[in-house]
Amino acid sequence: MGAQLRVYKRRIRSVTATKKITKAMEMIAASRIVKAQRQVAASTPYATELTRAVTAVATGSTTKHPLTTEADTPGRAAVLLITSDRGLAGGYSSNAIKAAERLTDRLRGEGKEVVTYVIGRKGVSYYGFRERKIEDSWTGFTDSPTYADAKRAAAPLIEAVTKETVEGGVDELHIVFTEFVSMMTQNPVDNRMLPLSLGAAKEEDGKGEILPLFDFEPSAEDVLDALLPRYVESRIYNALLQAAASEHAARRRAMKSATDNAGELIKSLSRLANAARQAEITQEISEIVGGASALADATAGSDK
Repeated sequence: MGAQLRVYKRRIRSVTATKKITKAMEMIAASRIVKAQRQVAASTPYATELTRAVTAVATGSTTKHPLTTEADTPGRAAVLLITSDRGLAGGYSSNAIKAAERLTDRLRGEGKEVVTYVIGRKGVSYYGFRERKIEDSWTGFTDSPTYADAKRAAAPLIEAVTKETVEGGVDELHIVFTEFVSMMTQNPVDNRMLPLSLGAAKEEDGKGEILPLFDFEPSAEDVLDALLPRYVESRIYNALLQAAASEHAARRRAMKSATDNAGELIKSLSRLANAARQAEITQEISEIVGGASALADATAGSDK
């Protein structure tokens, strides 16, 4: 076997092994998408209804609270960025990071100091490589988040919102994640969680109904204090589930593309290997014919 043919066969074996890996990863991602979609469908109504309840309480009270009251001159804003722990998902994490960078630039353009919180190793690596400060970070659960993970991430954010700005608190809380639209479409979005915009909440609710008046016991402030952590946790949990579904869909699409490309490369290498083998065979036949002709000429000369 010629050297060129050996090179082609070795590359075919290597690409075939890679194709098996990418195909397996594609199938794993496809199986996880279904579970992630069910979790998103189960979580979204709860988050929406909780937002509606908070809106009703805020509408029926005049209490100043971090949930609903905007600062006269907001000076600090917290941004929670959700990325993935693993790669091989196309532009999933990079698109979310770009959305966070655009949001950060906009907030800084408004004269606000931005405090960054990150979920996912890809985001942590991005900011770490650029030596940019991260207030807090969490990793290890992006592909299968639980409510406990959301609570863990929400705790320092709630604490920052309830503090005064001079004590290290923030006036606004934003979240950047990838919204799952369909198997083929996932959009990075940024939402302001706090202070809650009552108009946006009503629009999101979409029911357009007149909210009832409430009597608060013991007080509206105590009710809002109780609702604040539940609201932030539910919003972060829903965002984590949306991001997980988007990550699996992006990874499935990326692995399918890699598998298809590997198949095309194997076909191309097989054609080159066949051509090299055919050239070797042709050369061997030519050598045999040439040798037989030389032997025949030598035999004919000796007979004379």
